[in-house]
Amino acid sequence: MSDNVVNLRSFRKAKMRDAAAKQAEQNRVIFGQTKAEKRTRKAEEDRAGKAHEAGKIVRTTPENEPD
Repeated sequence: MSDNVVNLRSFRKAKMRDAAAKQAEQNRVIFGQTKAEKRTRKAEEDRAGKAHEAGKIVRTTPENEPD
């Protein structure tokens, strides 16, 4: 008989945890950004949004014309 008895349920769970950890590591490499990178990207998006809003043309019609 084998001296090493393994509970299959715990073996499957451990195998699933290892696979999830491996996938998480791959996702961190692919999608991960540092806090400084996130702040820089957010600042660039805000700046671009403001520039876009500044370039809009507002048409005045007699109904919405200021007095």
